[in-house]
Amino acid sequence: MGRAPEAVSQHVLRCPPNKGAGIRVMGWAQRPWRRTGLKPPASAALGVLLALALLALARLPPSPDHSAHLLPASSPPNPRWEVAVPLPRGRAHNKRSPEPPARLWQDRPPSRGRRQRWGLTGDAPLWLSDDDLQKMQLLANGQVVSKTRIPAHGQVLRVGLRAVGDAEGDTSPASLEGDCQDRHCGLIKRPGDLYEVLAFHLDRVLGLNRSLPAVARRFTSHLLPYSYTDGSPRPIIWWVPDLQHLKDANNDQNSCALGWLQYQEMLQPCRLTLVAGDGPCSSIPCGEWSRLALFDFLLQVHDRLDRYCCGFQPDPSEPCVEERLHEKCRNPAELVLVHILVRKSAPSRLVFIDNAGRPQHPEEKLNFRLLQGIDSFPAAAVATLRSGRLQSLLLESLRVDRELWESQGGAEGLRPLLRTIDRRARILLRYIQEHNLTVFGDSPR
Repeated sequence: MGRAPEAVSQHVLRCPPNKGAGIRVMGWAQRPWRRTGLKPPASAALGVLLALALLALARLPPSPDHSAHLLPASSPPNPRWEVAVPLPRGRAHNKRSPEPPARLWQDRPPSRGRRQRWGLTGDAPLWLSDDDLQKMQLLANGQVVSKTRIPAHGQVLRVGLRAVGDAEGDTSPASLEGDCQDRHCGLIKRPGDLYEVLAFHLDRVLGLNRSLPAVARRFTSHLLPYSYTDGSPRPIIWWVPDLQHLKDANNDQNSCALGWLQYQEMLQPCRLTLVAGDGPCSSIPCGEWSRLALFDFLLQVHDRLDRYCCGFQPDPSEPCVEERLHEKCRNPAELVLVHILVRKSAPSRLVFIDNAGRPQHPEEKLNFRLLQGIDSFPAAAVATLRSGRLQSLLLESLRVDRELWESQGGAEGLRPLLRTIDRRARILLRYIQEHNLTVFGDSPR
């Protein structure tokens, strides 16, 4: 920064004669006339004044109106991901236009030392709501403050989460359980279940909005077992405390008990009106089953509608073969649906859980039994499939999850999975056309 004009003048006058050309001119011009006692001629005086004026002008700082916009040559410009913090009220603002406040998903580019800091530079896709983004932020960055095993679910852990910067507060078991009731918890699953994160984004891109928010994350908390902190990314799914479960211990993964034959009978009136009556799952409209069938076909999720693998010939290594479930396909009366869940606060909307699906399921073995009995599909989802932009929309959405994006190799690493889903989408569209099926709007018929 330059000095003020007054400081410059004082500096010039106090410098020794050998420090500046202007000082030397002034000294040499004055001394002969001082010895003789004569006044200097007018031309000499003008020359001295001109030299002093030029020296002062050369050492003046830049104009105050423009100095705020100049940077030293060695100073780099501010990184574009940095956002100015607005001044508190009552303080004077400078003349520069204030920068917009930080958005939820603006963050610095990823660095190896801070892989849990993640986000999107720019605007998040419109199909991700503000509520989605806030929950994803907590799942990705929240401090793990508790853990609980989920009975009969292997490596699944329920963890309590606290936003970074929040006061520590009470960490007693009762308090932590209360945190989960306030929906500040998540389910950590196996590394092989990362496909659930892609499934969540597919759900939002298609406008179904029945899956729970999910992100990929590497955990470092000392509260977790070593297998959870070995550096492998795992999916963490938002915990919903009000899922409705049956009291039957052998069938607690359903909100209502529903067999395959009952399910098919229930779909018959869908061509005319909503399902009515006091039968199992009668509060669930037909449009919910259509959304579920479309979603499960694209992901090839068999566990809900066809956990016995009756719709294709399974390999001997399939769980449905190892557990001898496939043998029950001979007697349809024994077949039941699993993971048919609703929330107590919204009993007419299905909740899609355990959406890992089968990304490597061969195309020649696609399970069309998942579509059996469905005569119409949601119009918005079908329009997205027909647009030819499914892959690009999914890529745009998946960029929000930096951990998943990096761990899977970015766009190039994810494209094989997206191409698989896109091919299944084309097959589904052909199925809809060949069977002369219809579409419905957001409000189920």
